[in-house]
Amino acid sequence: MAESSVSHSHDAHGHTDDTKLWDGGAEPMKASYGKLMMWYFLLSDAFTFAGFLIAYGALRFSMPTWPEPDFVFASFPFVHAHWPLIFVTFMTFVLIFSSVTMVRAVQEGHRENQRGVVFWMLLTVIGGATFLGCQAYEWTTLIVKENMSVSRNPFGRHIADGVYLNADGSESATFKKNDSYLLHIHDGKVEGLAYNNADGHSVNHEGTALRYTSGPNAGRTAEAEFGPKAFGALFFFITGFHGFHVFSGVLFLTIIMLNAAGGLYAARRNGYEMVEKIGLYWHFVDLVWVFVFLVFYLL
Repeated sequence: MAESSVSHSHDAHGHTDDTKLWDGGAEPMKASYGKLMMWYFLLSDAFTFAGFLIAYGALRFSMPTWPEPDFVFASFPFVHAHWPLIFVTFMTFVLIFSSVTMVRAVQEGHRENQRGVVFWMLLTVIGGATFLGCQAYEWTTLIVKENMSVSRNPFGRHIADGVYLNADGSESATFKKNDSYLLHIHDGKVEGLAYNNADGHSVNHEGTALRYTSGPNAGRTAEAEFGPKAFGALFFFITGFHGFHVFSGVLFLTIIMLNAAGGLYAARRNGYEMVEKIGLYWHFVDLVWVFVFLVFYLL
């Protein structure tokens, strides 16, 4: 009788099914713990990128002059022409297209289509590797050809109207306020500059001497100056940090693709959840690049 009374009291307080209350296998919000952990990681990484981009914006708009993206990012492989932002637009298209192929891989995983998963993941890996190759070209051009570093920025913009001077002091082409120029550096010495003329074509000038014709320095002869140091440091750090994420993503995509090809995920019969988790990471990397592209190349 006493045992029955205790049992009844236990039931009255709702403690009879402890296994349901403490069931660790239940999936909150219908998402596995692996997906939740990936979302937590992506959220923390988003705050990191946001901090970097906010710092860039704060420095960018606190400077009196800043390099013009159309002038800085105008090179294209095997083409000797001034094509503003064409190459970086191609890079962006490649990365966004790789996000589309990643969606297809996840879809084929839900269908338990092993061959489809491997095929679309292979295209995603190729897209990520192509993006990294393009970024390597862009960095090589800026560092080797144009002598930009984390502490030196050869790209500048004029603070007033003026005219370039030849070695004998005679006047050459004129320039307007905010016109861009690139200092030529050889063996650590500044030897000349390049600029865009009125037709939009790049022109090389032998020296760096100039004379202002407007503003508070009108009539003063000066030398073209280096641009803000922060530009090079921020560009290499932030794009390099994103590039590291792309490289890590390509590495993990390759590993997961090989596992899928070997039948590891097919045996689990869980809709290739691992493919879906790496897909979340890859979409995040693509989304971050959209903001990097906006901040560095369009503003």
